[in-house]
Amino acid sequence: MRPERLDSLDADSLKPLVQHLLTRIDDLLTQNGELLAQNKQLLARIGELEAKLGGPPKTPDNSSLPPSRGQKANAEPPVTKPPRKGRPGVARQLAENPDATRRIYAERCACGAVLDAAGQDLVKAYDHIDIPPIRPTTTRIELFRATCLCCKARVTASAPAEMPEGTPFGPGIASMVAYLHGCQMIGFKRLTEVCQGLFGLTISQGAIANMLARVGDAIAAPAERIAAQVRASEVIASDETSARVKGKTWWQWTFGCATAVYFVMASTRGKCVPTAFLAGAKPKMWLSDRLPAQCRHAQEHQFCLAHLIRDAQYAIDHGDTIFAPGFKALLGDACAIGRRRPDLADATIAAHRRRLEKELERLLALKATDAEGRKLRDAVDLDCRGKLFVFLKRRDVEPTNNESERALRPSVIFRKVTNGFRSEWGAKAYAALCSIVETGRRNGRSALTAIRHALATPAAEPAST
Repeated sequence: MRPERLDSLDADSLKPLVQHLLTRIDDLLTQNGELLAQNKQLLARIGELEAKLGGPPKTPDNSSLPPSRGQKANAEPPVTKPPRKGRPGVARQLAENPDATRRIYAERCACGAVLDAAGQDLVKAYDHIDIPPIRPTTTRIELFRATCLCCKARVTASAPAEMPEGTPFGPGIASMVAYLHGCQMIGFKRLTEVCQGLFGLTISQGAIANMLARVGDAIAAPAERIAAQVRASEVIASDETSARVKGKTWWQWTFGCATAVYFVMASTRGKCVPTAFLAGAKPKMWLSDRLPAQCRHAQEHQFCLAHLIRDAQYAIDHGDTIFAPGFKALLGDACAIGRRRPDLADATIAAHRRRLEKELERLLALKATDAEGRKLRDAVDLDCRGKLFVFLKRRDVEPTNNESERALRPSVIFRKVTNGFRSEWGAKAYAALCSIVETGRRNGRSALTAIRHALATPAAEPAST
């Protein structure tokens, strides 16, 4: 507005203009405040990202990342060692009960004389091991029909229980296919080639899928008996890993005790999975990592010390020199005591537990200056008190969750090799198969033997897998 125009305005005209200007100033001040707040948030976010960028990378050695996510260093060239003094070789131990024995006697001397077998001394024995050609055995079942002379009814013979109508493939072939697919990670197409080339058995991919579906139904009852055995145990260890089912991320859970392991395929990683598995049971002890979904299911809880040692290592890599080094050394000392428990008396173990708890209190009283050190200290102070050295109260509890991680390792390899499952029934059948195989392993059975036993066990037979 021009100055001469302002001079011509009267009081009535100036009031609306001033009010408009004041309103506009208030709007600008409000907008300026919002921009300042947003700028403050962005500056804080930039600081967090810069701090994260400058921090050490997370690896399987200092975090819960699986070993497959780590980068392996280049191998050093082999060191040439001086030749060592020779020594007698070690031969394979002879079989205790050979299937056959061939006695080869000297027949003729170099001079041409015929030698008698009587009186010859044994000078050497060795085993020759081979596998004969493997071929499937085909049994033709012919059912006949007769007419009853009494009532004139026509009676047809019943199929034998061990060779029912329907599928032509028996439990031996079903066990082998389930073992090769579930334990050796052989896909359907390659499995047809293996069956044809190794066993002389012609089978289609569809027949394999139908066979695995029947195997899943047959081993469902033995798997549920394993679940009941784990559920009744006083000590349960749990863990989980991701799985791919129909193109989506699912979770494969494991719940185990000393003699049995049960696997569950679920679409969630939430607390509802272990709650549903327990079905109201409350064990005395639970062993797991610090995932909240795995906590508060038992009277007492033991955290995996291996996970916490890796967390402490990350805090050390980040720069903490006050809390994390001592905490890592404390947990390493505790694991060493755990390995020596069989040789220690109860009073000695109790003394070690009191010493470790006292040292933990001393460490928690320290004030870490590094951000990751403070984070670790606060987490231990809030969540881990009373859950680190419970294994020193019970000899049947381990300080780490290594057994559960080992039980899940084949499933991780299966996921990477096969890229998951195309159906939910396939995922659940695989979980039941893992329950049978891992439980058999903990009881001294091979995978194939455990599968054969589960398929041969009637549904009403008590669990002994």
